[in-house]
Amino acid sequence: MTQHADVLAIARDLLRCPSVTPAEGGSLAYVAEVLSRAGFTVERPVFSEPGYADVQNLYARMGSGGPHLVFAGHTDVVPPGDETQWTHPAFGGDVADGVLYGRGAVDMKGAVACALAATLDHLAANGGRPKGTLSFLLTGDEEGVAVNGTVKLLKWAAERGERFDHCILGEPTNPDALGDMIKIGRRGSQNGTLVVTGTPGHVAYPHLADNPVRHVVRMIAALLAEPLDAGTDHFDPSNLEFTSIDVGNKTVNVIPAEARARFNIRFNDLHTQATLRDLIKTRAAAAAQGARWRFDWEPSNADAFLTAPGPFVALVGDAITSVTGRKAKLSTSGGTSDARFIKNYCPVVEFGLVNASMHGIDERVPVADLVALTAVYREIFARYFG
Repeated sequence: MTQHADVLAIARDLLRCPSVTPAEGGSLAYVAEVLSRAGFTVERPVFSEPGYADVQNLYARMGSGGPHLVFAGHTDVVPPGDETQWTHPAFGGDVADGVLYGRGAVDMKGAVACALAATLDHLAANGGRPKGTLSFLLTGDEEGVAVNGTVKLLKWAAERGERFDHCILGEPTNPDALGDMIKIGRRGSQNGTLVVTGTPGHVAYPHLADNPVRHVVRMIAALLAEPLDAGTDHFDPSNLEFTSIDVGNKTVNVIPAEARARFNIRFNDLHTQATLRDLIKTRAAAAAQGARWRFDWEPSNADAFLTAPGPFVALVGDAITSVTGRKAKLSTSGGTSDARFIKNYCPVVEFGLVNASMHGIDERVPVADLVALTAVYREIFARYFG
């Protein structure tokens, strides 16, 4: 009987590293040790940016020539919150009733552990080397501002001649059960503020003032009245959501000088950030009716993208079905991920654990899911390098 790597032991060791963004907490050092022992060449670049914390990253590579498959992910985690509310220590790596508890169990140290275990198994079954190139690209900055992490690590690797053919990103993708869903793309995200300037004055003399609240309410209604689009084959319709309206007015009988309405747009691949901004400006202008207004747009590195269904997506899907018996839905739902950076270098799909408990109190994963995801990754490696 084939002896497989102990994915539970790897996952527990990772969970016991307190790697809350941007702290490395020993997690990347642990991964480096595992991969170095297996024969990978491991590098640990640290990236800096004025005004932001330095971030440790990891790039490990084994093999030569093509095809080149990279597993990407992160070992940083969000804070555990009030640890007295946890039934098991947030960084204890406890197992109870077949379930592993700890911050990062799902998002996404569990998947990193599965990829490490699957790699060790694949190498053991194939003479210690892949028939091509296998690499790991891990950051400690995914849960933070994402300035000194994957975006710089990819550029760093490219400047050293690294070329990737395909990428598996281990983000948790499944809503209910392992094998439910593969992410083949992501919606873009754009934040902005509609700023309407008025003329302040006493509410008893409205003819001497220009109330910006009247204008902002009308313009918001106009922007929400009509859908931005009807969606595409792989994307839901784009959505604009206002999240706050502020005038900074502490006095009830004074007309304010300004009204600000903040919003977020999750958009599909019918738009770029530039074309989306133009569309919103056009609709706002049509509803302005003499108001003095502008948009303040926040910088965004989250464009919509799609990895079109094809041989690689089919390979991943078939590997999932062979292990889980489920036919994974191809989805572009959810928020952003580091795939938004990776897609500029190679096709990328996301597949990881069930996401129900991520970022929550008692984040946890069934040990059986860790074993199954390891088997999925092992099957992907076998098919990809076969």
